[in-house]
Amino acid sequence: MVPIAMKGDHFLISTLAILASATFLASAYDPSPLQDFCVAVKDIKSGVFVNGKFCKDPKLANANDFFFSGLQNPRNTKNPVGSNVTAVNVDNLEGLNTLGISLARIDFAPNGLNPPHTHPRATEILVVLEGTLYVGFVTSNGDGNRLFTKVLNKGDVFVFPIGLIHFQLNVGHVNAVAFAGLSSQNPGVITIANAVFGSKPPINPDVLTKAFQVDNKVVDYLQKQFWYDNN
Repeated sequence: MVPIAMKGDHFLISTLAILASATFLASAYDPSPLQDFCVAVKDIKSGVFVNGKFCKDPKLANANDFFFSGLQNPRNTKNPVGSNVTAVNVDNLEGLNTLGISLARIDFAPNGLNPPHTHPRATEILVVLEGTLYVGFVTSNGDGNRLFTKVLNKGDVFVFPIGLIHFQLNVGHVNAVAFAGLSSQNPGVITIANAVFGSKPPINPDVLTKAFQVDNKVVDYLQKQFWYDNN
């Protein structure tokens, strides 16, 4: 009999393999590199500027430039939205620079939400490792803002097309975990509520009262709230 822990390890390995394969087969949104790699470096005196980052001399690259550790550890979800996103992108894994992919672990408390948001530079493919998630995305205005939703269980996969508003909600009674592959080394994230009501400086209330067709007291209340960033 295979130990339960070993089965869990096999599932995690299989999950990461699926994400890697899917991301590789998809056309990366970032420009294709013209060399093996271009490891990002913070010292601008020793690099060449490519894709928003300075790159070190390829001859100075080493295995640590392509290594990140820690995604096996659960994250703290004790916050207003009940979720925590751990991104692995070019900012913390420099070897991703110019390669057109990134990864994220998303932890959910029961009833935890990854609020409606968009990735301006990436398509996202999500796989559930534990728990049950209600997920969905909304199409663009020209398509009538149609809502596509699905309830995902362990092992299920869902795709969120580039630039479209999407979300994930834990509808189970236990913690949930998902991994996401993204088709950009730096996909970016815009959380809708944070951007609209928590911008700095604030958007003119006249704009928001007209856009949302609500009283200015409602807009004033929303702009005074603390909009938590779970990323």
